[in-house]
Amino acid sequence: MNLSKRRTGLVCHELYMWHDTGNFAGPMPFGNPVQPDVHAENPETKRRFRNLLEVAGMNEHLHHIKPRMATEAEVLKFHTVEHLENVKQISADTGGDAGFFTPAGRGSYEIAMLSVGGVLAALEAILKGEVDNAYALVRPPGHHAIAGEGMGFCIFGNAALAGMHAFDNFGLQRIAYVDWDVHHGNGTQSAFYDDPRALTISIHQDNCFPPDSGYTHENGEGLGQGYNLNIPMPPGSGVGAYEAAFDQVILPALDAFKPELIIVPSGFDAGAYDPLGRMQMHSDGYRSLTQKLLSAADRHCGGKLLMTHEGGYNSWTVPFFGLAVMETLSGISSGTEDPFLPMHAGLGGQELQPHQQAAIDAAKPLLANIR
Repeated sequence: MNLSKRRTGLVCHELYMWHDTGNFAGPMPFGNPVQPDVHAENPETKRRFRNLLEVAGMNEHLHHIKPRMATEAEVLKFHTVEHLENVKQISADTGGDAGFFTPAGRGSYEIAMLSVGGVLAALEAILKGEVDNAYALVRPPGHHAIAGEGMGFCIFGNAALAGMHAFDNFGLQRIAYVDWDVHHGNGTQSAFYDDPRALTISIHQDNCFPPDSGYTHENGEGLGQGYNLNIPMPPGSGVGAYEAAFDQVILPALDAFKPELIIVPSGFDAGAYDPLGRMQMHSDGYRSLTQKLLSAADRHCGGKLLMTHEGGYNSWTVPFFGLAVMETLSGISSGTEDPFLPMHAGLGGQELQPHQQAAIDAAKPLLANIR
């Protein structure tokens, strides 16, 4: 291993793995004739990601950032009192529904506050110059949560709250979000839809989740008109399509906006074989996209790049996607090969297809709206 020129932070905590989503049939409630199973958003993918970092020898090269509890005042910058109190109540009881497709268990309120606080701690470490970039391996995720309720397994808007914290406490004026989760980052979009200080970009599988969400015409409103970009991609899009979308839309958008910080809601459910997505990304693809974002961060904001963990539900492959990202962020090669990469790279249609280019072309006019 060669020591990296980049100081990469990592936030993780065993309590994140204790958020209890209960028995479901994947994302759906069980009940005759549906046999009970584990919830899709269970600890295994995140725990295995953390474990692979240890086994691959990466942990000793990362700067470990201790998470903290977010305060209620910090969470209420985005969320309503009613939502916060609902989560607190069901957490103190035996669990319940924190929103649309968002189960919470006993103690989930405290864990969700630690999840927000972990992202804030990573942000603070970057903006104080203690690290160059950071990955917040937190749970529960956050990019679907809206002001008044949780959604899509997300209780509080981790990434959105990090941006608000940076605006309010560090004097930043321009933050860009690049959400590469397979599902539309609707919660982050809603948090800044009328705010020109935040450029919110989501590249996702077209009309996957939430329903009827994430279209190109959702381009912001009021003062924020032009600063929300959605790139809905056809199912089956592989690395070629994602790289083309980054090169032709996402990177030009970042270059036009010139952010002082880039935040990436990092879901790995666009990876091949994920049960809740139908895309074909692989570990080398995530390595490539991370390098593109690092280059943009170097051009505009001194390398300041924060990633916060979102979805990804294939417990075999997510750890290798995550390892590829961490190696790229830090500039360190662990020497650990992804055994799934040849299988994923060999899938038909990994190259950019004409219908995928058409979807990218449909998003290009949005670049003219970034002033």
